Amino acid sequence: MGRSQDIGNDAEDLACAYLQERGLRLRERNYRTRLGELDLICEDGDTLVFVEVRYRNSRSHGGGLESVDRRKQDKLVKTALYYLQQHPRLARRAARFDVIAIRPGPAGPHIDWIPNAFEANA
Repeated sequence: MGRSQDIGNDAEDLACAYLQERGLRLRERNYRTRLGELDLICEDGDTLVFVEVRYRNSRSHGGGLESVDRRKQDKLVKTALYYLQQHPRLARRAARFDVIAIRPGPAGPHIDWIPNAFEANA
């Protein structure tokens, strides 16, 4: 496993713990299809939450939040729709897309959590 994959896994671990501390329940991690990958799939009460986790060591190429551009959003939406097709009992539930951006900070990692970061039909 390469260093960037290790960093990505560590960032997902951190994001998962952060969300669980705030009451979300992990349903699935690293859901992969030919369409793309969903980093975390959680439940926030009755709402299904698809979470994209981004780690950036610096802001020189933009922050983690800015890196979830329209193209990435479209890919996440298509992957989430596929997930719901594979889990039809979940398809009737409310769903949202969150982004967690992590960057190093002087006192440890800094986490920005943006619930409902974008709309599936936007």
